[in-house]
Amino acid sequence: MRIAVTGIGIVSAVGFNCSETLASLLGQRPGIAPMRYLGSLHTGYPVGEVPCSNNRLGSLAGTGNELLPRTALLGIIAAREAAEMAHAKCDALISGTTVGGMDLTEQHLAALGQGTPKGYRRDTEGIGNAYAALHEAGASADAIAAHLSSSGLLTPSFVATPSTACSSALNAVMLGADLLRTGQVRRALVGGAESLSLFHFNGFRTLMILDREPCRPFSADRNGLNLGEGAGYLVIESEADALARGAAVLGYIGGYANTCDAYHQTASSPDGEGAFLAMKGALKMAGLKPEDIDYVNAHGTATPNNDLSESAALMRLFGSSMPPVSSTKAFTGHTTSASGGIEAVISLLAMNNGF
Repeated sequence: MRIAVTGIGIVSAVGFNCSETLASLLGQRPGIAPMRYLGSLHTGYPVGEVPCSNNRLGSLAGTGNELLPRTALLGIIAAREAAEMAHAKCDALISGTTVGGMDLTEQHLAALGQGTPKGYRRDTEGIGNAYAALHEAGASADAIAAHLSSSGLLTPSFVATPSTACSSALNAVMLGADLLRTGQVRRALVGGAESLSLFHFNGFRTLMILDREPCRPFSADRNGLNLGEGAGYLVIESEADALARGAAVLGYIGGYANTCDAYHQTASSPDGEGAFLAMKGALKMAGLKPEDIDYVNAHGTATPNNDLSESAALMRLFGSSMPPVSSTKAFTGHTTSASGGIEAVISLLAMNNGF
């Protein structure tokens, strides 16, 4: 079965939809900027924030005054764009995230303390239960599914939430493709969403891999990553179904692979074994050779470890036939669990617009 992509949607620091994102990329306008909405004391670290308050995001998502995590709001906006572009209902939503509703939990805990930080909602009687119910990662996927269902864009028989850190969104794409191949669903909305939170921002800060300057993937003077946020989704279905209903095909999911070299909890192996095996497996599934590839959208976090390890993997795979390689995290920041969805959309924009 050939799996076609018939819809894409994206929101990140460089745009609220595909057209804005495309304009930012072509205009070389990165979204890395001083922190504005996160509320951290560590304002010396630039981030790739979606330039919008939660209230404004709620308006764009059409959620009214409903209490929802920022992750869910970002997801609704991007997933809706993808579903509307496809012009067909999806029967599965697979949405990766790790932060989930952590931002709301932080607001609730802050409100229990000695005052409420600026922009945070003060706790009222009973509201804690509502915040707690939205904390876990799956609640964000459920919220996205509910809002798309009410808009007539989704009739979900299957909703899932891969939560595998930075691979979450691409694991969602792979799971959706497997469900299509085995006939368990007919059309799937796949990708991921992630908002910034104090907890995961400070986790990366504790690892000492955040840069105080805009990140520089693969540069000799790279010094760490900039965290970002956003969401990216694809609508995928069989090529036969897409052509039968006259849908525009934006691209194909030709091959994929998931590997784990178990080298370290947070670091990649120096020889890039995991990435090498994953790329090799993806090419084998697609029936392609390394020399068939025209461009690699790399993970490229701009940390000394990742870029060295990924470069080693790329050189092992491609050798003298190395294609152009770049990391769009210099534009969006590292959107962690959403990065695979966002970068899949960006890659499709590049393929369909010849750059």
